[in-house]
Amino acid sequence: MYYSRKRLFKLFILIGSVIIGSASLIYTKLLTDELKIEEEQKVALWAEATRQLVQPDIDEQAVSLMLEVLKNNNTVPVLLTDDKGIIYHHRNIKLPKQGAEQYLQSELERMKKTGKRIVINLGDDEVQYLYYRSSLLLVKLTWFPIVQLIIIIVFVLTAYFAFNSARKREQDQVWVGMSKETAHQLGTPISSLMGWADLLALKDENSKIVPEMKNDISRLQNVADRFSKIGSKPILKSLDLKELVSGTLDYFQNRVSSKIQFKLDFEESKTIYANAVLLEWVLENLIKNAIDATLGKGVITISSQHLGDQIVIDISDDGKGIHKSKHTTVFEPGYTSKERGWGLGLTLTKRIVEEYHGGKIFVKESELGKGTTFRIIL
Repeated sequence: MYYSRKRLFKLFILIGSVIIGSASLIYTKLLTDELKIEEEQKVALWAEATRQLVQPDIDEQAVSLMLEVLKNNNTVPVLLTDDKGIIYHHRNIKLPKQGAEQYLQSELERMKKTGKRIVINLGDDEVQYLYYRSSLLLVKLTWFPIVQLIIIIVFVLTAYFAFNSARKREQDQVWVGMSKETAHQLGTPISSLMGWADLLALKDENSKIVPEMKNDISRLQNVADRFSKIGSKPILKSLDLKELVSGTLDYFQNRVSSKIQFKLDFEESKTIYANAVLLEWVLENLIKNAIDATLGKGVITISSQHLGDQIVIDISDDGKGIHKSKHTTVFEPGYTSKERGWGLGLTLTKRIVEEYHGGKIFVKESELGKGTTFRIIL
């Protein structure tokens, strides 16, 4: 439920950003269309004023009006030429201090390519051409929604990553505190249990229960040791991977249903550089998940192979499988498919493999009803 809501929240942010960006684009498009029509009308009026000014029967009042029309164009860049391309007049074009004529010619060529021009018929087969382009204001307005959308995206991403980072730091603090406290709390009963086991061994030297009890107590000591290492930099040493995996399987073999079969597929012993206590924890978590997935009956296979300078460990089962949409979610804190549990096993497993050992862990393949394979790369 939590992760469904989390995905919905992300989707809501994405949809909200798209709606805001789309609304901005549509509204700005309407504004730019209106401004474009206004500029075209202004240029058309400018062209008509130019034509009227050369009429022989124009009076002074009309001349003043036409000149006022020409003067009122303060935004749209225009170039007035004859039919041979000689430039008579220009307006709203900022010229460089040097090479002004060349600049005007290049500006004329750009305007010709856009196709924006008005033919001014002066009479007696004499024509002039008025070339123009969009004003700087119209260009800025056209780009405004895109810039706004980029800002929205940057803001959303920044907020999202900041939120994730703060939440991750908070989770780390909780995990470390909880782990240290768990290790501390386990210390006293473990010591007490060890004393009771020794006392029981003295009373019944032939008891077969005591060795198994001591194995379980030793396992509890390992668990406490694991929790005490969370939040601290682990010491990595050279160790035999096959020996570590075999020892883990031996422990489970006597404590699970006889209908569950373990297979160890190792070509040879492999030496890796790791922390034995933490890596054993990883294997236990994955094997426990495989046992749960088989529902008390099935085959669990652990295999290993070289992949260049890396070692690959695959833990496979023929259990119920994981839906494809959950392949990443299973590693997130709080996710669990069981009725009991906090959903931290695979999260801690991922942390140990990737943060403490610099490796990778992921769901290599899984199919509902056919099984799952987790892959570790070290």
